Amino acid sequence: MQLSKLAAALVTVVAAGAAMAQGTGASQEVIQRQANQQQRVEAGLKDGSLNVKEAGRIEKSEAGLDRMIARDQKNGISPKEQAQINARENAISGQIQRERTNGVRGNPASAGNQRMQADVQRNINQDKRIEAGVKNGQLSKKEVSTLERGQARVDGKEARATRNGKITAGEQARVQRTENRQSRKIAREKHDG
Repeated sequence: MQLSKLAAALVTVVAAGAAMAQGTGASQEVIQRQANQQQRVEAGLKDGSLNVKEAGRIEKSEAGLDRMIARDQKNGISPKEQAQINARENAISGQIQRERTNGVRGNPASAGNQRMQADVQRNINQDKRIEAGVKNGQLSKKEVSTLERGQARVDGKEARATRNGKITAGEQARVQRTENRQSRKIAREKHDG
């Protein structure tokens, strides 16, 4: 009798561990893909295939994806939710491709473009920090959910700042304040034990 209880407990622990590992792997994959897409946006800004307004539209889409991930990540990403996230990521990937190849050019040397490049690079860094925290176990699912909501706020501010096709120094300062708060939050969540 005791042996069957022990076996049942062992099966439960193994199943829970497998479910936890699947949820962690899914969120790590999702966050890595976000960083990759942000790198494509940055490359488009640098080579002029994206202008600031186009990059802002992509950031608006990214904000929606971040909110979706934040909602789904609270309890771990289920296979159905993973499929929905993949579909949204595929749509954003297509949007990046369309915006980069539509013939509209940006000026990589303009001040607004340089500001947007810096903001997008910071998004990449934040996503990589979150991904590292997931990978090494420093971040729980709930913490990832909270951080993705923060990333959505940053992306949303970038999108609003670029609606007119420019990003002024004042607008960038507001975005950077939000990025600074997010950076501190990532550090706290990763080191809170």
